Amino acid sequence: MGNSLGKLFTVTSFGESHGRGIGVVIDGCPAGLPLAETDVQKEVDKRRAGRGVASTRRMEEDRVEILSGVFNNRTTGTPVCMIIWNKDTDASAYERTKALLRPGHADYTAFMKYGGFNDYRGGGQFSGRITAGFVMAGAVAKKLLGTIKVETLAHTVEIGGIAAKTATLPAVRKVDATPLKCADADATAKMLLAIEKARGEGDSLGGIIEGIALNVPAGIGEPVFDTLEGDLAKALFAIPAVKGVEFGAGFAAAKMRGSENNDPFVMKRGRITTITNNAGGILGGISNGMPITVRVAVKPTPSIGRPQKTVDIEKMEDVGLEIVGRHDACIVPRAVPVVAAMLAIVLCDHALRAQLIPEVIK
Repeated sequence: MGNSLGKLFTVTSFGESHGRGIGVVIDGCPAGLPLAETDVQKEVDKRRAGRGVASTRRMEEDRVEILSGVFNNRTTGTPVCMIIWNKDTDASAYERTKALLRPGHADYTAFMKYGGFNDYRGGGQFSGRITAGFVMAGAVAKKLLGTIKVETLAHTVEIGGIAAKTATLPAVRKVDATPLKCADADATAKMLLAIEKARGEGDSLGGIIEGIALNVPAGIGEPVFDTLEGDLAKALFAIPAVKGVEFGAGFAAAKMRGSENNDPFVMKRGRITTITNNAGGILGGISNGMPITVRVAVKPTPSIGRPQKTVDIEKMEDVGLEIVGRHDACIVPRAVPVVAAMLAIVLCDHALRAQLIPEVIK
């Protein structure tokens, strides 16, 4: 089964969109880390549905409960189990159309893999709602990385083909206060209009999220199969709707010459660094000490209100489908904290493997 991620900092996801709840179990979290439910809650609140044109009308409280692994506000070294109970569920729309395969969703593939026993309500395990568990685990990973001064960030850089200007780090750190988690106010205004137009037409938009990891020490990564970008890409592709991942210059590197793509080494304040960062902070699957930069392509929300062609899997015949329910017109803003969380989870696992974080924190 593939519901766990990581070797030493192991995160196991559980729950479904319209089941009793969703959550994670973290095995391998060092003992002694100060941790309270409020620490996790502030991260989970970043991915909750908003009131804007992009968001779903499903308004879950998303209240975090820590069930195990924490005593007197410090981790004990035993598995940390956290859960969010589902409360604002309405499966009626899914019951009416359960035999109709929704284009762009995992209905057909899940049906084939699990023989029809999968939970079809809201996509079950394949819903974006399970990412709340990823963010819970990411909150713990962020606190652990903080002990070695590593920071993970993410922000919206494009929606519906509208690209934001290059942002400064101070601006990226403030994106949670913006409606689309984008540091460019002018681009945000245009994105909001585009999302509103798509929603009015019963459609949706996708976009691009940039993730950044700062102060990552050189030497993290486990070639040849557990390379740092390989593990990061695996984690990022676990986010529903992610269809592309690139590091540094990414696909643009294919159009460059070696003289353009290479990052020259220089000495700066007594340490080795590079003038440019086309490698995105990783060479040979190992961190090189520069900021890790990664861009994630998020597809348009597949749940749209426009008529679509599909198949009735019970009658095995072609039919029409119009999806009703509560859906995001653009999931990009809600995926931003998930990207930052996934970066933190993988980097935390690799930092433990490199013995940069001790088994007991004092």
